[in-house]
Amino acid sequence: MSGADWSRRGLIGGATLLTLAAAASGAGAQTAAGEEVVPLWPGRIPGARGTAITRKIEQRSKTAGFDDRWVTGIDAPALVVKRPARATGAAVLLVPGGGYGFLSYDNEGVEQARWLNALGVTCFILLYRLPGEGWNDRRLVPLQDAQRAMRLIRSRAASFGVDPTRVAVLGFSAGGHLAGSLATRHGEATYAPIDAADRLSARPDLAGLIYPVISMDAAITHRGSRDNLLGPTPDAATVAAASVERRITAETPPVFLVHASDDDTVPIANSLNMYAALLAAKRPAELHVFDEGGHGFGTRLAKTMPAAAWPTLFAAYARRKGVFAG
Repeated sequence: MSGADWSRRGLIGGATLLTLAAAASGAGAQTAAGEEVVPLWPGRIPGARGTAITRKIEQRSKTAGFDDRWVTGIDAPALVVKRPARATGAAVLLVPGGGYGFLSYDNEGVEQARWLNALGVTCFILLYRLPGEGWNDRRLVPLQDAQRAMRLIRSRAASFGVDPTRVAVLGFSAGGHLAGSLATRHGEATYAPIDAADRLSARPDLAGLIYPVISMDAAITHRGSRDNLLGPTPDAATVAAASVERRITAETPPVFLVHASDDDTVPIANSLNMYAALLAAKRPAELHVFDEGGHGFGTRLAKTMPAAAWPTLFAAYARRKGVFAG
């Protein structure tokens, strides 16, 4: 099958998923693959200003049978539920990266759910809005979706078969910035409550940040993520408010960090500064630094690469913190 054919297959598959996300009722809907898609917002979405947003899936893979889809045009944010064969009660909210300009749906969503499902963890892939696609309060749009997602998971914990006190977040690159923002700003009022779910806590019980964007400081940030989230000329107060390492409080949950020294997209200083700030605040944290791995590796590194061990290390940390089953 040609690359064009695979691109078309990805577009159709992704469009089906996102169409269901837009059309689903509050109870969720099923995709052709049997996935449950749960929309985040009933009725009008916060920050909506009537901008036409076109959903699009770009199939990056040139290999038959292997998906590597990038999603844009998130007009209807949603959770894609991936259930394990034998649930242990643990849950993870998965936050794909993409510089706040797209979502790396397979690499940092589907493939992560696969290994977590094998451990009995129920996964929720977050299809969050991209701030530059036409929303008011662009800098808050992704955090609104992440807070709402965590509250929805807890509000429907019984139907999902999860323990509401054992819900982690795992984010990658710009998704790591969003996961870190959720961990540090979960109590911030970013939208007006709309139902009973919004009375629940949005605090994750653990945060995994994998090659994350942390700071919006121009010296070390990922410029694309910063521009997409804050616009090209944010003032100093906006930069400080969006820098995760500056938002740590006594309520920040345990944080697990992974980064490669040779990451030439997001400087390792992001994770180093976050770890130092967590220690200074006396918050529990674990940092793993590898000399090779680059950026965006997900679970795709060869097993001979030391950084390929990060999922095992994360699972062990989650067990020690009581989120995963022992």
